[in-house]
Amino acid sequence: MLLKASRMAGRQALKAVLIDLSGTLHIEDTAVPGAQDALNRLRQASVAVKFVTNTTKESKRILFERLQRLSFNLQENEIFTSLSAARSLLEQKQHRPLLLVEDSALEDFTGIETSEPNAVVIGLAPDHFNYSTLNKAFRMILNGAPLIAIHKARYYKRKDGLALGPGPFVTGLEYATDCKATVVGKPEKTFFTQALSDLGCSPSEAVMIGDDARDDVGGAQNSGMLGILVRTGKYREGDENKISPSPHLTCDSFPDAVEHILQNLL
Repeated sequence: MLLKASRMAGRQALKAVLIDLSGTLHIEDTAVPGAQDALNRLRQASVAVKFVTNTTKESKRILFERLQRLSFNLQENEIFTSLSAARSLLEQKQHRPLLLVEDSALEDFTGIETSEPNAVVIGLAPDHFNYSTLNKAFRMILNGAPLIAIHKARYYKRKDGLALGPGPFVTGLEYATDCKATVVGKPEKTFFTQALSDLGCSPSEAVMIGDDARDDVGGAQNSGMLGILVRTGKYREGDENKISPSPHLTCDSFPDAVEHILQNLL
């Protein structure tokens, strides 16, 4: 079932489609039904495709290999992650981070100096979200270290159900230290503009497909793109009403989103 699409007045011809991964194309090691074929159909159209993800629990390489096993037609260099955006910021600022990320994500920070850390970087890190580690981060921030959130998602979808994201832990440190984190992933405007930067198009020529109303759709639309919300992954009834403007379209799954794009936006 599709909800009525919002008006397209003033839009330029569509040149790019940004696609969320976890919850949109797959949930852990299970693909959304029909997603591989839908992606292949989209690739036959005259649009650029890029995969944008806040996933921080594994490196880009591991994520790419997972998607390959699920028979998705994509290249590793088509994936833009919030880990990539975080690394860029660390290099720009020359920070030495305390990295609160899973070990499987550490390879994306290879070469970044981490001795005597002077910044706190938080992703999804269940194995490190304990009192001792968070208290170390707390003390560093009190002593002036910047707090960098790879993203602040409230929760995400696993095969066993919804699970806490890094957002609650970032917010806890913000509350305790009376500071605000710098967020680098979705829904930040800079994340979307970075993702589009090598595709040769403006936000008004792009659409984002995702399962997170705030981070995927809201962030994209606040950046000047169209946003399509899918009812897979972390979607919960009524999510489309949590953002303003509302999604360009809310539909059941990624294949439905692709069908709408092919029929109405090209």
